[in-house]
Amino acid sequence: MKYHKIDSQLFIKNRKNFASQMKPNSLAVFNSNDIYPISADSTMPFEQHRDLFYLSGIDQEESVLFLFPDCPNENYREILFVKETNAHIAIWEGEKLTKKAAFETSGIKTVFWLQDLEKILFELSTYADTFYINTNEHYKSNVETETREARFTKWLLAKYPAHAVAKSNPILQRLRSVKDKIEIDLIQHACSITEKGFRRVLDFVKPNVWEYEIEAELIHEFVKNRSKGFAYTPIIGSGNNANVLHYIENNKQCKSGDLILMDVAAEYANYASDLTRTIPVSGRFTDRQKAVYNAVNYVKKEATKMLLPGTLLKEYHAEVGKIMTAELLKLGLLDKADIQNEDKNWPAYKKYFMHGTSHHLGLDTHDYGLLHEPMQANMVFTVEPGIYIPEEGFGIRLEDDVVVQENGVPYNLMGNIPIEADEIEDLMHG
Repeated sequence: MKYHKIDSQLFIKNRKNFASQMKPNSLAVFNSNDIYPISADSTMPFEQHRDLFYLSGIDQEESVLFLFPDCPNENYREILFVKETNAHIAIWEGEKLTKKAAFETSGIKTVFWLQDLEKILFELSTYADTFYINTNEHYKSNVETETREARFTKWLLAKYPAHAVAKSNPILQRLRSVKDKIEIDLIQHACSITEKGFRRVLDFVKPNVWEYEIEAELIHEFVKNRSKGFAYTPIIGSGNNANVLHYIENNKQCKSGDLILMDVAAEYANYASDLTRTIPVSGRFTDRQKAVYNAVNYVKKEATKMLLPGTLLKEYHAEVGKIMTAELLKLGLLDKADIQNEDKNWPAYKKYFMHGTSHHLGLDTHDYGLLHEPMQANMVFTVEPGIYIPEEGFGIRLEDDVVVQENGVPYNLMGNIPIEADEIEDLMHG
């Protein structure tokens, strides 16, 4: 791994919190992700299942975690199974985790090779009444591939049909949405790497550069700072490309007078950051571009103030919509008739700002969090309003990552990343 070792106390605490919410005499199972094939002998780069990583810190394929807090055998209350390494694997793939290294990473004392799993599971099944299975119930999940977790669950329920079944996901949704200080520090580190990339790009951009050249500058800076790279597929949209919300081709030339919307950020130790900035190709905004830019920035600042403990996301988004509506009226993009005749299910402002303002951020870019429950201290949210005007040939979105705090003053993890229009212009002409 490129990242520095994470204190195993984080994972010890996470397991303790999860175990405290399990039913009596229950066993929870968590699987790593597969290494996914492309074609021939090619594979995708490995990405660990975030739930297994959250509970163990193990960042290796073919790994399984058992949690059985009521097990009569104290040594089996936490068990980690990892792939047995050998000289052949070490030569061809590099060293895998030893049992000692797995313990040092996770804090789990009982580590077996994966080949012992079925035997150990049979023994534990005689004590357990309930199996916790780990299903993906994220509100944006759309999974067509059968995961290792899904295959294991299918096998487990067929092998032990008499056991009761419970779901891990509701527990994880709540636990993962509230961040430990170590997690916030890791997200902050990802944000700091992102800042370096953005400042590099401010020095690089000029008329006639290509969107993919900007992407190359960013990945250079991210990997140089111990990131695997982008936390999500980068969006670098110049001109009207900015009005395609998930534009990822990044293959157009950036022309003088245009704006570039960059929704790009680094990951660090599997934790995501999520940044959007919109900058002028030539280093100066036109008066109209600056007016729209400042409106978006104003909405972002006002929205950030509302990220408080007890806030409901639905009500928050409605309030942000009112602020955006007022700004669109000032810009002449909406008039009073548009507001009077609007569909309450699709307000008038949605013509120019059609997505939500905030989502949870953490191990996933769209992280776990139950959207119907109030915000809590130490949740991390994006704040990302935008105004998209295809008829004028540009779109603007601005985004930072913010920690909800008990004292009611949201903390911006991206507070050091330039955002004011005048500052952007000064830096591009420095």
